[in-house]
Amino acid sequence: MAKRSVALPLSRLLLSHVFKNPMDAIFHGFPHSSRNPNLSLLGALFCSTSSSRDVRNLLAELKIEKQFMESVSDEQSIDVNITSNVRENGLEEALSLYEEMVGSGIFPDVVTYSSILYGLCKHGKLSEGKLLLREMEKMGMHPNDISYSILLDALFKARKIKEALMTLGRMIVRGNSFDLIACTVLIDGFFKNGGIKEAEYIFNNLYQLNLVPNSITYSVLIDGRCKLGDINGAESSLHEMEEKHCVPNVITYSSMINGYVKKGMLWNAFNVLRKMVHKNVMPNIFTYAILLDGSFKAGWQDIALDLYNKMKQRGLKDNVLILDAFVNNLKRSGRMEEAEDLIAKMESGGLIPDLVNYTNLMDGFLKSGKESSALNLAQELISKNVVFDVVAFNVLINGLFKLGKCDTESIYKVMGDLGLSPDSATYNTMINGNFKKGNWETAVQLWNEMKSRKLVPSAITCNLMINGLCEAGRIENAINIVKEMVTMGLYPTLITYRILLNASSKSRRADTILQIHKLLVDLHLEVNKDIYNILISNLCKLGMTRKATAVLNDMEKRGILADTITYNALIQGYCISSHLKRAFITFSTMLSEGVPPNIVTYNLLLGGLSKAGLIREADDLLSEIKKRGLVPNACTYETVMCGHCKVGNTKEALRFYCEMVIKGFIPRAGAYNTLIGYFSKMGKMSQAKELMKEMQRKGVSPTSSTYDILIFGWCKLSKMPELDRTSKVSYRAEAKRLLNEMNDRGFVPCESTLFCIGSTFAAPGKKADARMLLKSTFRRKRE
Repeated sequence: MAKRSVALPLSRLLLSHVFKNPMDAIFHGFPHSSRNPNLSLLGALFCSTSSSRDVRNLLAELKIEKQFMESVSDEQSIDVNITSNVRENGLEEALSLYEEMVGSGIFPDVVTYSSILYGLCKHGKLSEGKLLLREMEKMGMHPNDISYSILLDALFKARKIKEALMTLGRMIVRGNSFDLIACTVLIDGFFKNGGIKEAEYIFNNLYQLNLVPNSITYSVLIDGRCKLGDINGAESSLHEMEEKHCVPNVITYSSMINGYVKKGMLWNAFNVLRKMVHKNVMPNIFTYAILLDGSFKAGWQDIALDLYNKMKQRGLKDNVLILDAFVNNLKRSGRMEEAEDLIAKMESGGLIPDLVNYTNLMDGFLKSGKESSALNLAQELISKNVVFDVVAFNVLINGLFKLGKCDTESIYKVMGDLGLSPDSATYNTMINGNFKKGNWETAVQLWNEMKSRKLVPSAITCNLMINGLCEAGRIENAINIVKEMVTMGLYPTLITYRILLNASSKSRRADTILQIHKLLVDLHLEVNKDIYNILISNLCKLGMTRKATAVLNDMEKRGILADTITYNALIQGYCISSHLKRAFITFSTMLSEGVPPNIVTYNLLLGGLSKAGLIREADDLLSEIKKRGLVPNACTYETVMCGHCKVGNTKEALRFYCEMVIKGFIPRAGAYNTLIGYFSKMGKMSQAKELMKEMQRKGVSPTSSTYDILIFGWCKLSKMPELDRTSKVSYRAEAKRLLNEMNDRGFVPCESTLFCIGSTFAAPGKKADARMLLKSTFRRKRE
C-alpha cells in the first residue's frame, strides 16, 4: 500500500478522490493503541495527501512521544521530508535535502530515490531521472518495481516507446516482479501511444500472470478506450468491472463522461453523472469541466450555466479548467473581449490563470484575425514573467502563419530570444506554413533540419510532408518520404493512403491509382476494408465503375465483405457517370445482401434522380426514407430543393427550404445559390436580394458564385427596354455595390460576370477594354 501511494501517479489521484479529508482518513487508519505505525507507510500516505508543513508538524508531534522517538532516525525524517516536498512540487527543495543527506553520509533508501525520480519525471527532467536510476545502481541500491514503473510511465509520456520496452526488458532480466502497477503503466502507455492491440493484450493476460485488475487498472482501460473513440468497448469494460464487484471511482466515471462528450453523446454523459451521484460517487471539478465544455460545444448554453451553478452550490471552486471551458465557448463565437474580461474577473477573484488559459485566449485572437491583440497578450505574459513555453509559442506562430504574418527566420529569432528550442510541433507548423505559401523547397529543408536535430518525425509530420509535396506536384518526392517513414519504423496510415490516392487521382488514370495502391501495399500498408473502400471510392468519383467493381471482386475473394460505405461509393460512381439504372441495381443488391442503407445512400440516389430531372421519383424516394425511419438531413433537403429549382417548381423548392429551416438545418451556400440563381433568372431580384440577407443572418457567408449570380441578375434587369431611368440607375448602383463588396472580400468575378459588367457600364465601342481593365484590376487585388 505504501509503495503504491508513493510511486504511481494514478494512486495519488485515487487517494485524493477517495478521502475528502485525507488527514482524518489516515488517523482513522491508525487507531490509538500500543502498536507503532510503520514510518515508511505513514510517510508515504502523508506525502500522497498532505502538505510538507503537515508532515513536519506530525513528525515533531510524534517525536515528543518517547516510544516513537526511539524508532525514528534522522535518515527517516529526511526521507519523509524529501517525499513530501516532491509531492508539493518543491523539487528544488527535495533535491537540496537529498544533497544534504548524501553529504552527511546518510544514504537514501529506495523509497526516497523513487520519490525524487517521480519528481524529476513529473517536471519533464527525464534525462536527469535516468541518470538518478544509474546512480542508484552505482550505490548498490537496486531499483524496485515502483522505480521502474515511474520511469516507464515517463518514457511512454515522452513517446520513447523503444526505450520504454528496453527498460521493461531490463526490469525483468534483473528479477523485478512484473506486478499490477507495471502492467497498469504499460496499458496506459500503450493506449497513449496508439498501441491499442498491445494494451488490450496486456489487460487480457493479467489473470494468466496471477494479477487481478483493480479500479485503477479498469479506469486506465476505460479512459484509453474512450480517448480512442471505442465507446462500446469502454461501456463493456465498465459493465465487466461492476460485475466483478470492482467499485468504479470518480476517475472511472469521469473517463466515461469524457468519452461520451467527445462522441457528442451528451445525454449519455449526463446519465453517467446521475448514476455516479446515485452511487454516492461525487463528481469533482474535472467532471464538471468536461460536461461544461461539452455542453457549450453543443450549444446548450442554459444547461451549461445551470450545471455551473450546481457546481458552485456544492462548494467547488473555479479552477483553470472551468475557466478554459468558458473561454473556449466565448472564443467559438468570436466574443474575445468578453473572454478577456472573464479572465480579468476570475483573476481579481483569486484564481491565477495558467499559461493554457492565456494560450487559449491568444488562439482566439488569432482565429478572429486580431493578431495585434495576440501579440500584445504575448508581450504582456513575458512582462509578467509568465514562462512562455514551446506549446504557447507554437499556437502563436501557427496563427500568424495562417494569417500570412510570419516567416521561418522570424520564428528562429524570437525563439532564441525566449530561450526556447523548436520541438516537433514547431517544425510541423513551419513545414505546413511553408507548403501553404508555395515554398516546398524550404519545407524540405526544415524536414532535413528536424532530423539533424535528432527530433524524430511523427506520422503527422510525415503526412504533412507527403500532402504538401503532392499538392506541389512532387509525387515522386512524396513517395520517397513514405519509404523514409518505413526506415524510421513508421508505416503508412489511412491518411497517408488517402493523400497519395487523391494525388494520383488527379491524373484521371486508373493504372496510376492502382500503381500507387500496389506501392503502398509493398511498403507494409495493412490491407483492410478501409483501404479497399478508399480505393473503390476514388475510382468511383472518377466514374471508373468497372475498375472499382474489379477491386470489389478482389476484396471479396480475400474474405472482406462489402459494407454500406463500399456500396455507397459504387452508387456514387454510377450516379456521376449517369448510369442511374445500375445505381438502383446496386442498391437492390445491397438490400438483398443484408447491408443496411444509410441516409448517405438515399442522398446519393436522390442526387442522381434530381440530376436526371426525375423529380416525382425523387419525391417518392423521400417518402420511402421517412417510412424506413431514417431522418432526412440537411443534404437530403438541399438535394430535393435544388432538384425542384432545376425544373422550375419554385413553390416546392421553397416548401422544402422552409421545412429544412424549421427542423433546425442551415442550408449551405450552394443551396442558397441555387435559389438565388432561380430568382435571378426569373428577374425577381428583390427576392434574390432578400435570400442573400437571410443566408448572412444565418451565418452562411456568400461565395464568389453568390456575387456572380446577383451582379449578373441586376445588370440583366437594368437593360430591360421598358425600364424607367430611375430604376435603371438604382439597379446598376446595386450591381456596383455588390461588385465593390466582392472586391473587398477578395473574390474575382468569373468571365460571364466580367462580360456582363463590361457590356452594362462601358461606353459604346469600349466593352472589350472595360472587361480587360476589370479583369486585371481583380487579378492584382487577389495577388
